[in-house]
Order: sequence, then structure tokens, then C-alpha cells
Amino acid sequence: MAAALPSTMASSGLLPCGSLLESLVHISNEVASMEKLPCVQVRNISAMIRRTKLLYSLFEEIQDTNGSIPPPSILCLTELFCVIQRVKALIQECKDGSCVWGLIQTEFVSNQFYVLVKEMGRALDILPLSLLDLSADTREQVELLHKQVKRVDSYVNPRELQRREVLLQIMASEKNSNRKNKGFIDFGIVKEILSCIGLRNPFDYEEEILKLELEAKKQAGTGGLIVVSNINNLISLISFSKSVIFNDKQSERTKEDCMQQSAFISRNHDYSSSSQSSVVPNIPDEFRCPITLDLMRDPVIVASGHTYDRHSIARWINSGHYTCPKSGQKLLHMALIPNYALKSLIHQWCQDNNVSLNEGKASSFSDSESGNSKGKQSENAVDHISATKAVADAVKMTAEFLVGKLATGSVEIQRQAAYELHLLAKTGMDNRRMIADAGAIPFLVTLLCSHDPRIQENAVTAMLNLSLYQNNKILIMAAGAIDNIVYVLQSGKTMESRENAAAAIFSLSMIDECKVTIGARPRAIPALVGLLRDGSPAGKRDAATALFNLAVYNANKISVVVTGAVPVLIDSLMDDKAGITDDALAVLALLLGCSQGLEEIRKSRVLVPLLTDLLRFGSYKGKENSITLLLGLCKDGGEEVARCLLIIPRSVPSLRSLAAEGSPKARRKADALLRLLSRCCSQSHNPVGLLV
Repeated sequence: MAAALPSTMASSGLLPCGSLLESLVHISNEVASMEKLPCVQVRNISAMIRRTKLLYSLFEEIQDTNGSIPPPSILCLTELFCVIQRVKALIQECKDGSCVWGLIQTEFVSNQFYVLVKEMGRALDILPLSLLDLSADTREQVELLHKQVKRVDSYVNPRELQRREVLLQIMASEKNSNRKNKGFIDFGIVKEILSCIGLRNPFDYEEEILKLELEAKKQAGTGGLIVVSNINNLISLISFSKSVIFNDKQSERTKEDCMQQSAFISRNHDYSSSSQSSVVPNIPDEFRCPITLDLMRDPVIVASGHTYDRHSIARWINSGHYTCPKSGQKLLHMALIPNYALKSLIHQWCQDNNVSLNEGKASSFSDSESGNSKGKQSENAVDHISATKAVADAVKMTAEFLVGKLATGSVEIQRQAAYELHLLAKTGMDNRRMIADAGAIPFLVTLLCSHDPRIQENAVTAMLNLSLYQNNKILIMAAGAIDNIVYVLQSGKTMESRENAAAAIFSLSMIDECKVTIGARPRAIPALVGLLRDGSPAGKRDAATALFNLAVYNANKISVVVTGAVPVLIDSLMDDKAGITDDALAVLALLLGCSQGLEEIRKSRVLVPLLTDLLRFGSYKGKENSITLLLGLCKDGGEEVARCLLIIPRSVPSLRSLAAEGSPKARRKADALLRLLSRCCSQSHNPVGLLV
């Protein structure tokens, strides 16, 4: 049985109770049966597994009764499914990820468990136990679990904190010492700490190094330069510790074992093309299939407008899915339309980079698989249509009921109705359309200014979810929501309310008319810059993406600069906790488009060295935006920036590397910048050999 809910739920958020309960029983059993737990976050993981076991008993008993379940219960069970899915993913990430990095991030990971516990509690808030046919023991267990999760506080293991501090001190001393002095590191302490988190033999050390290297790649562009630098320091420490603690013969044997394991993983990848992607350098993101992340050989467009590789999307559809994997939108038809323009660009890129497409094999496999599945699709079509209609009727009835509670209920009822609307709008474009058709938007706009923190938070979250449906954006704007959303952004009673207000502005500003309207509100852009400066990591990310969308409209660029966004964006490049390096770079690159933005960016004394580092360690998009910024700063009177760039030791080699191996866009800009620097050298009669 698959752990994921069927496609009907993916598109609507609700499902006939039988299928929902089957999925809940399955995924909660998966979590409850997890073994070989990591040596970090032991208490948080064990507690979460224990809670999931109690819920497993609840789900089994509900399933055994075979009774009908009221819509509010279905909403609660749907939310519990989403929470348990995230619990499973978080525990799996702790098991599969780097133990050392997990130790360094112990407070952050502990907070993720705390957030999930609180979300579990909020879901249980709306579980109507009195309407469910449960035994006294099960009812008592669930009530006790509900009380426990409402009282629970975030837990960080003090021993893990202590080990982390010792490890950080060792890293600092290693970084500040030369190679000769590394012998003064107490490797007995290092070995003891690493042994406590599961690293006990050379193979464990090699595996940990591989995991840290993967983590460094994942963090590039999102975690900031400090994070990548810290991970590289950890790799250096563990590699050196291994060579000291274990003898060379053991190490060589371990290295061979790791290489064989890596090859095995590669051979057993679900998609045959994945091994090809490992030898293809710097594939542009727009050429990668969103499903496999491999180079698309036969790009096709589905009904939602998104493009996938034919082979990958055919496998998705043939396995019984009727939604777009990227957007979650229900596909109105299953036709796959060739994307000839993109295919031509991919062919040109492959020729330029000497990459073979091997189209025949992929196409023939896809066609064969597609043919074999036609019978299955037609056989399931009637059942799928019937289930979809039943779900749509349930959503419509629930939406109308909840909107009625918003309009006439007490504060307590409004709080619960807003929460359930927020849940109902989380998934499925049809849900969002039907909630708007039921008249929810004007009432939610009013509740944005509520003095009750929970009502305000759920109202703005529901508004954000509703805005993801294109037609609702116009309805939200017409209801006069912008001023109230900006009010929440600026003065929201919880940080989550402010974050979701920023995300709602981002969503609404996808429409050009909304960019103009939002930018004209005098408090909107200053409030976003304030959240970018003082918000939580998630809030900073939401603010940065919203500023990017607004700054696409030229008139808003000046407003963004005038509100002091540039220094805040530059500071964000070094903020390892926020993890918005790529987002901040993208906004800065946009602000180059106005003279005020260029002038303000040039004032920074730390930006050029930062951008030079990002040329080496940044993500694919980060490198592109870094080269865009450097080129813009050096053009039209930017001789001082060019001279500054020339005296940074790694700048020219990094530019040469990008000019040789970067994306077509990055190569063009790197070539242009190298020519500009060469002219600068000639004019100043400075014989810089690196540019010859």
C-alpha cells in the first residue's frame, strides 16, 4: 500500500473516509515501526513515535467501526495525515542525514519537532470525539495525548548542546591554527564525541564525510556562505581525525567500500537517466525535469502548463495520478504536448557542451509503457469521476457551513471556522474556488483585523491559500484586502501571521495590476523590509520573495531602495540562519535596473568580496546573479569596483572557471566582465598576468 493519499485527495484535501483511514493507518504504522534510530534527537524522536503509536490505535479503531464520519472529523484527520507525513520525513532526515551536522543544528531540529507537536495539538483541537464510536480506553488515551501535546515545551538535549559547544571550540581552534599545530587537538575528545553520535569505525567516518558533502551542496545558495564554510570545516576536521585515529590500511579499505556503496546506490536509482545527470556539468535548471531533476530529452507540456520529460510524466500518469506534480493542480486532460521551443534550446545546449541525449531509448520505453496503460486508465476513469464528484459535494457543503459560522458565530466559533477554512484551502484548486464561491473572502478580510491572535493567524493563512487560485486574486483585491493584509504584515499579533501576510503579498503580486496596487500602498514595502530585517528565518524568506515580485515593476524599484532595503539585503547574504542568499541576490540584481539602486549598491564595501566568494561556493542561480551584480557594478563608471575586484586573489580564476563551465548566460556575462577587467588593467598600465 502506498503511503501517499490517492490523487483525489491531492486535488481536493478531502477524501471518502475509507481511503483516508487506510492511508492514516499505513503511515502511522510506518512511523510507529521505525527502527535503527539515530544517536541525535533520541528523546524527541522517541516521544514522537510514541504519540504516533497512540494515534495509530485511534485510526485502527475508527476504521474498524465502519461508521460514517462527519466533515469536521475528515478535516481533522486530513490535517493529522499531513502532520504525520512531516513527522516521518523529519525522522527520516535525522536518520539519513549527517549526524555531525544534526548535532550542530540540534536547537533548530528540536524546534522543528516542537512545531510538529503543536500542529498535532491544533488538529486534535477540532476532533469531535463525542461523534466518534470509540471505546472508553481509546477515548481516554486520545484525550490524554491531547492534553500532553498542548502542554509540551521545546526540548533540547543538554548533553548534545555540550558536545556541540566542545566541537565548535575544536573547529575554531583548528581554523585559527596552522597545519603543524593541529597535533595539539585532543583527538581523544573528538573520538568520544563522534562515537556518542554513532561514528565508531573508519566506514562511519567516510560515510559521514559523504553526507556532509551532500549537505554542503544542498545548503549552497540557501544556507549562506557561513553555513557552507562551517560544513567544509567539519569535513576537514573529520577527515583529519580519521587519518589520525585509524591507520592508513583501514582507511583505504573503507574508501573502497564507500565507493562500492555509492555505485550501488547509483545503479539502483528509480530512473535510468539519473546516472547520466552525474556526468553532465551545470545543467540549467530550466532544462531539468521537475520530477527527476535530470536533463529533459523529450520535453512535453501538460494541461497545467508545466513542462516535464515525457518519460517521467508518463510514468506519473500511468501510475494512477491525475494531478500536476509541481502545482498539485488537477489535470483536465492527459494529453502531452511537445515543447518544441524548449527541445530546440536543449539540443543547442547539448551540442555546445558535447552532451549526448540518447533519445531513442527513453522515447521507446515511454511509448511502450504508455500503450500498456491505456486499458488501466479507461478502466479507472468512471470510478475516479464518481469519487471526484462526491468529494466536490462534500467540500462545497463544508465550505458553505463554515462561512455561515464566520458570519454569525461567536468569537470561539469564528476561531474554529477560520482554522477549518485554512485547512480546507491548503490543498486543491477546486477547494479554493468553492470556498470563494461560498462567500468566504469578505468575511476573512474583516477578520484580518481581529484582536484574537488565532483568528487573525487563521484568517491570513486562509487568505494566502485562497490566493493561490488565479481567479481568487482578483476577488481578494476587489474585496479591499490589501490594506488589511499590510496591517497584519506590519502589526500582526504572531510572527506566523506576519510571515503569511508577506507570502500572500507575494502570491497576489503575481498579477501585474496587483504589483502596481500593492506598491502604491505607502506601508507595504516598508513593512516587507522590516520583516526582512527583523523577522524569523521563514519570515525573511517570505519578505524577500515578495520584494522580488514587487521590484519586477520598475516604479517599485525606487520605493524598495528608498526604504533602505539594500543594506538589509546585503546583510542577508551573510545570515546563515535566514538561508535566503539566492533570494537576496535576485532582489539586488533587480535593483540594479534603477540608478538609485545601482548607486546604493555601490556604497557597500563588503559586497564585492562576498560576490567573489559566491562565484566559487554559491548555487547555480547564486552564481548567475553574482556575476550579474559584478558586471553591473563595473559598468558605466565602476572603475573603483573593477580595481577592487582585481586585487581579490580568487576573483579572476573564479570568473575564468565560470566562463568555461557555467550556464550560457553566466558564460556570456563572465566573458564580458573579464574583457572589462582587461581594459581596466590596460588603462591603468597594470600588468596583471592572470588576464593575459
